[in-house]
Amino acid sequence: MSSPDNSERSDRAPNLDYAPKWAGDNRQGRARSAEAGLSKEGERSSSIRNLAQRRPSLDPEVVHFRQPPRRGRFVSSASFVIAAALGAVIGLVVTGQFPSILGETPQSSTKMTELTSRLGQLKNSQPANSLPAGVVTAPTAQQPASGAPVHVATVGGASQPAPTIRGVTDTEIRFGVSAPFTGPAKELGQNIKLGIEAAFNVANANGGVHGRQLRLVAVDDGYEPARTATTMKQLYERDQVFGVIGNVGTPTAVVALPYALDRKMLFFGAFTGAGLLRNDPPDRYVFNYRASYAEETAAVVNYLVKVRQLLPEQIAVFAQQDAYGDAGFAGVQKAIRSLRGGNETLILRLNYQRNTLDVDDAVAQLQLKRRIPIKAVIMVPTYRAAAKFIEKTRDLFPEMIYTSVSFVGSTALADELMLLGPKYATGVIVTQVVPAVEGHSSLVLNYKSALAKYFPGVASDYVSLEGYVDASVLIAALQRNGPQLDTEKLVGTLESLRDLDIGLGTPVSFSGSEHQGVHKVWGTQLDANGHYQPIDLQ
Repeated sequence: MSSPDNSERSDRAPNLDYAPKWAGDNRQGRARSAEAGLSKEGERSSSIRNLAQRRPSLDPEVVHFRQPPRRGRFVSSASFVIAAALGAVIGLVVTGQFPSILGETPQSSTKMTELTSRLGQLKNSQPANSLPAGVVTAPTAQQPASGAPVHVATVGGASQPAPTIRGVTDTEIRFGVSAPFTGPAKELGQNIKLGIEAAFNVANANGGVHGRQLRLVAVDDGYEPARTATTMKQLYERDQVFGVIGNVGTPTAVVALPYALDRKMLFFGAFTGAGLLRNDPPDRYVFNYRASYAEETAAVVNYLVKVRQLLPEQIAVFAQQDAYGDAGFAGVQKAIRSLRGGNETLILRLNYQRNTLDVDDAVAQLQLKRRIPIKAVIMVPTYRAAAKFIEKTRDLFPEMIYTSVSFVGSTALADELMLLGPKYATGVIVTQVVPAVEGHSSLVLNYKSALAKYFPGVASDYVSLEGYVDASVLIAALQRNGPQLDTEKLVGTLESLRDLDIGLGTPVSFSGSEHQGVHKVWGTQLDANGHYQPIDLQ
């Protein structure tokens, strides 16, 4: 390596800087020569020159032995750092800056940072070729350009990014719903959303769930499967929801369900009784509150045959021509087959197209002469199509018994029929998956109280009551789950939920092999005033 004067130096030469006075008369000459060489380097502090001049008075000569390269570099590096620090402090004292920096309280991090910065600037300002021989510098870690500290979550002592759960923050849990908010079935989407938000608002007003507020993001699929792929993608990718609750419809579920399952996304409390959400064994991330269409249609078939004394051949099905209608029709077939000891019975199916009121073909089929006349029609429709069908057939078949599954939208159906006149509404039966909204159970009273507080002026409704029940069950599971929330843990909590009493008159229970909370079906029938009265279906 080069000495400060760029001349080669013998490793065997004694270190004359530390030689005693008796080392030779030529000592002074060599010292002056060394001092002259030092002056060629550039600027040196006065303290360093004084040290060089005083070295002849030091103790006996110490012979310098060559050290291993690594150790020599380390010692030289340490010497340089100490010298640089001392030089910086001396410079600050001379310039009068030192008192102003340390004049504040010793705990002041700002002043210490300023001092550190000055030291760093002083060291960095020296040119590379001014470093003493044998000094090796270590690279320093880069800091953010802003100078801001870096925050890293640590797990088990290792630095790694903090885990994040989709749709969950310290202050919020975000859920989504894909439903019709425009089009012929918009009342269904509007009311299911209303009920969910009513329950969420009650929970939020009481501090939320373990300190987190519940939020619902609603997107409009118009009750069209072609739009559902887009709405589900929006909820998952853009809105980053934790899971979905209250999705409306069977044909839309045909698209939404696989999307959710592929992403291990909670699919809770869908507003449909279709069998595709009730596999055996159940899909891990799908939980249903309500009874199935098979259970609803079985209840009404038993009522018509055993209570009203009809023959199975006297029952027809008016159904939407899609997966929803197929599910309802399959339920009727299964119930009648069970009553006939497993024998198949030909059942008349009357179809109409989804999101239309075109029921003329269905009416024409019903009018065809038959050996055994049709005396009851089980409907698997939406409310406007059902009202149109009743309107066009009531006068043709005055004694016809009309029944419908709960998805129809009970309140909307009653309103449509009462616009036509009391004779169209009177006697129409609708199976329900929640208690009568005209009742006075604790659940219904709490639901009405929430509506009055958060949505004043909005009338109670079977669909919004179902949304309220869906959300109430979910909230109970979230409370039991604890503050550490993720999908897998919540699934485990739901599967361990037994005999939850929310005032339904029947407990809510799930298990690893049972993902439908309730199997009860309630019967209701419209009176001449358009109000639903409870009836016994047994």
